[in-house]
Amino acid sequence: MPSGARWTLAEPGRQLDANLIHLPAGQRVDTHTEPDLDVVLIVIAGGGIVGSPDGDQVLADGNIVWLPRSTTRNITAGKNGLSYLTVHRRRPGLQIGKRPGQ
Repeated sequence: MPSGARWTLAEPGRQLDANLIHLPAGQRVDTHTEPDLDVVLIVIAGGGIVGSPDGDQVLADGNIVWLPRSTTRNITAGKNGLSYLTVHRRRPGLQIGKRPGQ
């Protein structure tokens, strides 16, 4: 199975976003920081590691992990790959407006 989003919540008018992500063995989501949203990660199958400046957290079937906003993290799939669901508040749409101070 290729890596990436396998399913995404897309119904209009929703307040949440949810994505089912699959990473083949050894693949990873590079280090990034989510500045605005708390994310809940639920392991559906396989295992891996969430890496952060505070240390690594092992992921296994059925684990639920809270990733607070403003945290830096990466995700690496283990030897059997990793499938996980992420759930977070929906991002507001982009709006055209003036920059602060203009």
